[in-house]
Amino acid sequence: MFRNIALGMTITLAMALTAPVAIAQQKHHISYDTPATQTVYTQQHVIDVGDIPGHQARLFEIRRTYGDDAPLINGSRLKEQWTRGMSDYIDNNGPALIYNVWILENGEKFFVRTSLVAQSSGDGKLTNMTSGVITGGTGSLARMRGIISSHGPSEPKAGINANQTDIDYWME
Repeated sequence: MFRNIALGMTITLAMALTAPVAIAQQKHHISYDTPATQTVYTQQHVIDVGDIPGHQARLFEIRRTYGDDAPLINGSRLKEQWTRGMSDYIDNNGPALIYNVWILENGEKFFVRTSLVAQSSGDGKLTNMTSGVITGGTGSLARMRGIISSHGPSEPKAGINANQTDIDYWME
């Protein structure tokens, strides 16, 4: 019986000590689609690697814009997103390293670093999946942290890119 009381007190104490942390880090979930009509490749620089056919290193920049139906992040609407990355594709298959800047209507920003994996579906088309972390922000978003994932179709040569994004974030 003494053992059960000690176990109960230990569990109660652990819950009491972690409750303020859980309250301080309230998590928020956002999910939204960005159609290709809201997305523009502003720059692409492709270099043939030369070791095997179809192997290319690429630097790129994408700008996404959002309207009145944009999701709210920390109480402010998403205005635009800049994506800058480096891919290492063989026939549109392979990895990329991505850096993102999300800009809200109030001017605040948050920053994300993601890894991307592309899989070719033929004819210059590919499906991409990304996963990454929020590394911080400006103003009230300076202590923002979280996880972001997205997936969608892309045709880099045609300048087409769309995605579905999920963001789970909290303030440290």
